[in-house]
Amino acid sequence: MSPLKLLVILLHIATTLSSVSTTEFVYNTDFNSTNIILYGNASIQTSILTLTNSSSFSIGRAFYPHKIPTKKANFPTLLPFATSFIFSIAPSKNFFTGHGFVFLFTPSRGLNGTTAAEYIGLFNRSNEGNPHNHVFGVEFDVVKNEEEFNDTNDNHVGVDINSLRSFTSHEAGNWGGKGDKEFKVLQLKNGENYQVWIEFMHSQLNVTMTRAGRKKPRVPLISSNVNLSGVLMDETYVGFTAATGKLVDSARILAWSFSNSNFSIGDALVTENLPSFVHHKRWFSEGRVLAVGVSIILCVLIVGCGYVVFFFILRRKKTLEEVEDWELEYWPHRIGFQDIYAATRGFSEENVVAVGGNGKVYKGVLHGAEVAVKRIPQEREEGMREFLAEVSILGRMKHKNLVGLRGWCKKERGNLILVYDFMSKGSLDKRIFECEERMVLTWEERIQVLKNVATGILYLHEGWEVKVLHGDIKACNVLLDKDMNARLGDFGLARMHDHHGKVASTTRVIGTIGYIAPEVIRTGTVSTMSDVFGFGILVLEVICGRRSIEEHKPGLIDWLMSLMVQGQLHSAVDERLKAKWGYTTEEAERLLHLGLLCSNSEPSTRPTMRQIVKMLEGEMDNTNEENMETSLLGKVKSASMWSKTECAFPCSGYPTFDEIKMFSFNSWTSGSGSSTFPGSESEIIKVNR
Repeated sequence: MSPLKLLVILLHIATTLSSVSTTEFVYNTDFNSTNIILYGNASIQTSILTLTNSSSFSIGRAFYPHKIPTKKANFPTLLPFATSFIFSIAPSKNFFTGHGFVFLFTPSRGLNGTTAAEYIGLFNRSNEGNPHNHVFGVEFDVVKNEEEFNDTNDNHVGVDINSLRSFTSHEAGNWGGKGDKEFKVLQLKNGENYQVWIEFMHSQLNVTMTRAGRKKPRVPLISSNVNLSGVLMDETYVGFTAATGKLVDSARILAWSFSNSNFSIGDALVTENLPSFVHHKRWFSEGRVLAVGVSIILCVLIVGCGYVVFFFILRRKKTLEEVEDWELEYWPHRIGFQDIYAATRGFSEENVVAVGGNGKVYKGVLHGAEVAVKRIPQEREEGMREFLAEVSILGRMKHKNLVGLRGWCKKERGNLILVYDFMSKGSLDKRIFECEERMVLTWEERIQVLKNVATGILYLHEGWEVKVLHGDIKACNVLLDKDMNARLGDFGLARMHDHHGKVASTTRVIGTIGYIAPEVIRTGTVSTMSDVFGFGILVLEVICGRRSIEEHKPGLIDWLMSLMVQGQLHSAVDERLKAKWGYTTEEAERLLHLGLLCSNSEPSTRPTMRQIVKMLEGEMDNTNEENMETSLLGKVKSASMWSKTECAFPCSGYPTFDEIKMFSFNSWTSGSGSSTFPGSESEIIKVNR
């Protein structure tokens, strides 16, 4: 063979080998700073990769140090890959467990564009679902978030493509038994060590898991055809991400292997003599004899030391705050007073962002995140009541249109402290009433705010395990985040009731003048319809750009009804909108009609929040309504179909839902679809205050 021909052959072999460059590695409890890159709270402890620990609202990410190729050079087909790892998700004492972790491919390794808690350090609210994320992951999720991500349960494995709304998912477990027909559930968050195999070839994705040390099951937990050609970049990072929020866990990776060519790479993992993170049963369950003997000794010690312990407790009570029964019932995350004090720079007046009737609100930075800190004076009779309301309700609810409660503190004598997510754009009233022109909300932003608030109220009324009446819906209680999404806050007057609770009465008026429904003032009866009334006033204020009650001006409703009689209802729209932003007169009038209908003096005439949400979202298919006579979508009618005599105030001039039904709101459907919640049977509830 001539030297020239041999050189050509060698060059061809070298080119071929470089074009199929593969990645392969195996880590057996030997993670270190050279073979893994850490971000956030991730750490290496005794050669084990620890993504999260007992810290709340934290993110931990860890990646193979180098980008890996996903395709052969000049070839469109994705390279296959096989990865296996051993993990443990252990609960933390005194915390509910969450949120799990994700194995992922991503073009970026840092924390930018990620959020803790339910987003698991993978995405945030603004980029969730964005096809330009180029992220593929397999999540091991221990929190059910049906509202945002359509999770099936709180113990599932899901395949994520640019979104935490999984492409496909399955309850965690494995198939086995006779004919591999028996499914055994595996609890992800019990601290057990589990081994996972993730394999991808020719668009076929298999995910399999079992307890570490067991043989790999023959039937995968998830087997699905997945097109990743437009998802994965030509080169990408591979690794893990985890996060905590109000819920906390300790997520660990004990061993990890990866290969583009060897699908038996998982066999290289050492599964014996691994550390255990399971919280074992109490020691005295191991033997009754030992239990009896130790119990006797303990009884003697207790009797002998009783007086010492008694006086010690009395002394400690003087310096430490007492843990009360209600704190054990509700979400248990307390925040230390010193942490809050430091976060607000000693409650500096420069940090005050709002002052209300129930105290000041401070801006602060807690564990690297911006927060709002609210101090409620305990000396007021209602102080503890309002404090308990917000802790008990917001502490156990999670919705994208409700302000998130991070925790509380009552260490400071005379003050109760609540810590919330910080809403950087402030409250709604500062953007629709007296404000600089650059801060005024556009027409589209106002419509989106109304949709957000309506969806949040619907969740309170129908979407949770009990019915929640907010009691104080108004513009200053609607807060805007950095993306101008509206969230409902200030639950100081809110109350919870089961959906079939007994009716009770209140001895005092609750709420804010101008937003209080007439029946609350007359009879003390509050209901979901009382919240609807407050929402109706909010709608009118948002469209008109003026408060419901202003000095030397007629009341907002009276003014609007007089304009309706004159056929000039469209002239009520905020003048600033007329001058700068476009909108249709028909659309504006329909919104004003909706606001007037919600604020009707007769509760039975008002729509439900479910009907309002459907209307705002443009779901106007009348044929699907279960109750045609009482449907909101059958009550609104254009202004041209009401005569001036029908609009006389305060009698029957309000439009009925039967008059509205024929009209479509397709121009409002640019936002997200309306949420679906179970129906509510009980509408009228009275509150013992």
